[in-house]
Amino acid sequence: MVITRIVPLSCAKVAGTLYGILGIAIGAVVSVIALAGGFASDSFGGAGMGALIGVGAIVAFPLLYGCIAFVAALIVAWLYNFAAGLVGGIELEVK
Repeated sequence: MVITRIVPLSCAKVAGTLYGILGIAIGAVVSVIALAGGFASDSFGGAGMGALIGVGAIVAFPLLYGCIAFVAALIVAWLYNFAAGLVGGIELEVK
């Protein structure tokens, strides 16, 4: 079996979704760290700022990761199709 072509938009949608899910997990970790840092600060309003950064991380990280992965996978799939046209693709052995 030889992979000679990858549909770029299909690959980009899958990559964007997977990295969006990864962004949720990383955003949650950053959120907990920001909240803990806010509660540990001595300044007035530190807990509120930590909570604001935490909520921002939960929203921003999935969007950023998903969008960047979408564009990157779109470009990489297009480059793969170009290279596969020159050299013949990737050969897979499947049992």
